[in-house]
Amino acid sequence: MQLIEKISERLEGDAYCRHFERRADSETLVINLGPQHPSTHGVLRIVAELDGEYVIRAEPVLGYIHRMHEKMGEVKSWWGFMPNMGRLDYLHAMAWNQAYICAVEKLAGIQVSERGEYLRTIAVELNRISSHLLWWGAYLLDLGAFTPIMYAFEDREILMDLLQQPTGQRLTYCYFRFGGVYADMTPATLAGIRDFVPYLRKRFPMYRDLVTGNYILRKRIEDIGVIDKDMCRRYGATGPVCRGSGINYDTRRNEPYSIYDRFDFDIPVYDTGCGMARYMVRFEEMEQSLRIVEQCLDQIDKSDGKHVAPKSPKPNYKAPAGEAYQAVEGSKGKIGVYVASDGKKNPYRVKLRSPSFCNLSLYAELAKGTLLPDALQILGSIDLVIPEIDR
Repeated sequence: MQLIEKISERLEGDAYCRHFERRADSETLVINLGPQHPSTHGVLRIVAELDGEYVIRAEPVLGYIHRMHEKMGEVKSWWGFMPNMGRLDYLHAMAWNQAYICAVEKLAGIQVSERGEYLRTIAVELNRISSHLLWWGAYLLDLGAFTPIMYAFEDREILMDLLQQPTGQRLTYCYFRFGGVYADMTPATLAGIRDFVPYLRKRFPMYRDLVTGNYILRKRIEDIGVIDKDMCRRYGATGPVCRGSGINYDTRRNEPYSIYDRFDFDIPVYDTGCGMARYMVRFEEMEQSLRIVEQCLDQIDKSDGKHVAPKSPKPNYKAPAGEAYQAVEGSKGKIGVYVASDGKKNPYRVKLRSPSFCNLSLYAELAKGTLLPDALQILGSIDLVIPEIDR
């Protein structure tokens, strides 16, 4: 009985529950989605007020997996903070690796070996495909389709095997180093990647027949959860969310970095703004990533240097005083890393810009007035990863 009384006291003191306090004459119902709900794909809690099956309000509640990454950046060395990047977006850890490393290299004027740039690009784009494959399977699982996730994980397993060879890791990668990467890719690894490109291309028609053209899927996500351009701009939405709303913005093209200006690739853009548009953007981005990887493989043998610059900084490195910012294109959107240095062995300040945080911010407005099943579908179409929100 005492335990029940304590739980009741905690619920009464919950600011979000008080915000949704039910009036005596109201017929609405307040429910919690998460923080252990399968559709949130992580410890995200959404307090939803329902009138029947219609969502009146849906407020995300954050903080269940907050680990103080930015504060950790102030007490760790420039080298020691690298592994934190793989723990932010564990699905596209390579992009966070790249954002932090490039920001420090810009601050300190560190030169990157040309071969290292190609290896970075291959790793980032393969990891982008891996992230999209997992989203594809998990999103459809939310909608009740079990078979696609088995195909997605079958192909993703090949990618993880390939990336494990140079990195020694399968998920939370820490592959990048100042001036290049941790280890070179062997001829066998590069040959395996070259074989993977046509293999995955042959799988796409099967994916389209099984899922993309499926009548049931289209009825569930077409013209539902429409995000217009104005909403994207107001909340700072980026990545497939904004490109599915007709905004042709990709950091790789609009704010060129690394060696992306050497490659020929398209930016998939759809203007309907619905769940199907976001689905198609991610689906087509996998083909564009294959194009980039293929061009890297064709050019890498002509590149100069080793996998890391010969005069790259050592673990006791102290960056010069100053500040720098680097933006890169992650699988969820625009990743930004700001670093400031006062000349010591650890950063003075690290500030991280998370695409999932901005993309989630529009959800409360977007979910209002939708059916509960549609609200869950919309959440999946945004493609969130909670650790980079609770950073």
